[in-house]
Amino acid sequence: MSAAVVGHAVPPYLTGDAGDAKVPIDPDVALHYLSLAVHAVPGGLALVIGPLQFVPRLRARRPGLHRAMGRVYLVSVVVASAAAVFATAVTRGGFAVQVAFSLLVAAWLYTATMAYRCVRRGETGPHRIWMIRNYALTFAAATLRLYLLIGLLLKKTLISGLDFDELYTACVWASVLGNVLVAEYVIVQRASAPARHRHSAGPATERGTHLAKSGG
Repeated sequence: MSAAVVGHAVPPYLTGDAGDAKVPIDPDVALHYLSLAVHAVPGGLALVIGPLQFVPRLRARRPGLHRAMGRVYLVSVVVASAAAVFATAVTRGGFAVQVAFSLLVAAWLYTATMAYRCVRRGETGPHRIWMIRNYALTFAAATLRLYLLIGLLLKKTLISGLDFDELYTACVWASVLGNVLVAEYVIVQRASAPARHRHSAGPATERGTHLAKSGG
């Protein structure tokens, strides 16, 4: 899904023609299209690289490649975020969309910073948790387009009176908040998995493990 979104959304910003942009461009803001292009290219790179960073086999067999791709990913997030600050300020989507994108950019940068700090300290567990949160925000670019597609189909069939601006605003907020909730659910499930495993193992297994550790 990430690759499909990048293949569809990024090329229009490689032509240099503002007419190819996927979102309305403010003709009175000279750098609007450029800010979107600077955001789209590294943002698309992060969107594609992200899933590969969660592959356990790649981390185990090619740790050097994992670290190199991680650096490219984090730099891409920082550059895309910086461009998004300007693009959000001049967006024609309305105030509610500006608020949603501003919160997204702030959270995107914060989670990237925390992930970087953790890996620098050798805290791999917390690093993975912060990267789950960060990529969930990166993936908002994909879920936004998915929700828009579903919304437009509903608009044509069931809700013909729905205003596009209202639909777009709802999709933006859903992509941000929905992805955050899914990420936190995944994190909680991962954290509780060892406890569930110990509980399902039963007292006999736990007693055997304790004896093995104590040499008894």
